[in-house]
Amino acid sequence: MSDFAPTASWAAMRQRAALLRRFRTFFDDLGFLEVETPLLSADTVVDRHLDPIAVNWHDSGNRSTKQPMWLQTSPEFGMKRLLAAGGEAIYQVTRAFRCDEQGVLHNPEFTIAEWYRVGDGYEVGMDLLAELAESLLGTGSVDRIPYREAFKRHAGVDPHLADVAALRQAAVDRQIVIPTGFDNADRDDWLNLLLSGCVEQQLGHDRPAIVYDYPASQAMLACVRTDDPPVAERFELYVDGVELANGYHELRDAAELRRRNEIANRQRQADGKPALPASSRLLAAMDHGLPDCCGVALGFDRLLMAATNATDIRQVLAFPFDRA
Repeated sequence: MSDFAPTASWAAMRQRAALLRRFRTFFDDLGFLEVETPLLSADTVVDRHLDPIAVNWHDSGNRSTKQPMWLQTSPEFGMKRLLAAGGEAIYQVTRAFRCDEQGVLHNPEFTIAEWYRVGDGYEVGMDLLAELAESLLGTGSVDRIPYREAFKRHAGVDPHLADVAALRQAAVDRQIVIPTGFDNADRDDWLNLLLSGCVEQQLGHDRPAIVYDYPASQAMLACVRTDDPPVAERFELYVDGVELANGYHELRDAAELRRRNEIANRQRQADGKPALPASSRLLAAMDHGLPDCCGVALGFDRLLMAATNATDIRQVLAFPFDRA
């Protein structure tokens, strides 16, 4: 068929609509408010591995003045600004955009569902994600596995204590292909390689699995708990070896976020990427006061893949990137 046609079947598109209705009903019944925030923003997440798509905006009356804007990688910044302004329990289903992400599990434009509730701590945040997974996928109770235990079980190393040499040896022992130029990789690079190369595919087969307590160096926008060693209060949902959702007990300290932004930008530049704007209205909102909360971002297309047993994201998208 000509490339004007969708890659998803009409059955898949009907299942998408039904799953969206069920998702909204789940949160509406819990008293969450559905909100909308801008897709295009002067702010963007500063992350070593996330590359936002830049848009040069100019005033039609003054075309010589251009302001860089960004298509959102998630609605996180806007939603947290709403929380700082008095929001209590909010959710959103919207579009997100990430450069250089294309494959059987990735499309540069995708549907993301995100929610936050003030007063939810770490355990409650995981409880809510588990309840949602059980409701939408009908797969029974959700397993919970510490990040450390997942690595010990499937990679044979302690991810909080192993040095680069031990992580490298674990990758070699498991015959993971080591990318060219990986000689100067740091611990997080090796952990991510082991995660993608031998740990992830073992997760969430008999039932969905939530992996939690990530290394403190991978906290991103999560709180860090002062265990020995410290761990990030971050959790992810896996189904059939695929990550569907990423959640945090949210960082509220603006000074700490400024510090993390500086580190992420240094890492980006070392990777040959441009630095991203370190200041944002989110920081202003956090200076004003972000309430204690837990938030989760869910890849809705991947959720639909899990619900329909699809093996390629093109099977659940009407028009993927090459047909957009």
